[in-house]
Amino acid sequence: MPRFLRTLIAAALLSASLAQAAVQVGGVDFEPSLSVHKRTLTLNGAGLRTRVGFKVYAMGLYLRAPLADAAAILGDKGAKRIRIVPIRDLEARQFSDALLAGLEKNHDAAQLEALRPATTALLESLNAVGAVKPGTEILLDQLASGATRLIVDGQQRGADIADVDFYPALLRIWLGSRPADHDLRNALLRQPE
Repeated sequence: MPRFLRTLIAAALLSASLAQAAVQVGGVDFEPSLSVHKRTLTLNGAGLRTRVGFKVYAMGLYLRAPLADAAAILGDKGAKRIRIVPIRDLEARQFSDALLAGLEKNHDAAQLEALRPATTALLESLNAVGAVKPGTEILLDQLASGATRLIVDGQQRGADIADVDFYPALLRIWLGSRPADHDLRNALLRQPE
């Protein structure tokens, strides 16, 4: 085999392996794809949630296919995963209070009232966790049925939340018109290279 051809093949293999490398955000690795409930999801984007200059958590958004438009992501009925890994100690109550504030910023009173049972179920499950240490893995999955599932460090917390409007409401915390963090919103909408 000519040297040129060997070099070309080696470069192609290296390029392919780099394309499949994990994306690192705030010291947290996000795999380029993963299997969620027997479906392959792809990392759409990952970024840091900061508050008053402090890194709070790293977050990745996994979708069936890459999308760069928030409205398209919110309207997509397929399986999704939000993966959050705290970088600093948090009380579960702090995290759930921040989720509630994000919901309140992106929904009117009537929408919040309609979401109340689902919101209460999620917040109760989160608060039952207690302290959330750095490195704890918090997963919020949208199942193929549209239900929302909370998993903390590999264990499902609470029952699946059947309200199909709830997961898009959660996504609006980060992708809505008043996101928790504009830089994080941009990172979640930017597919990794």
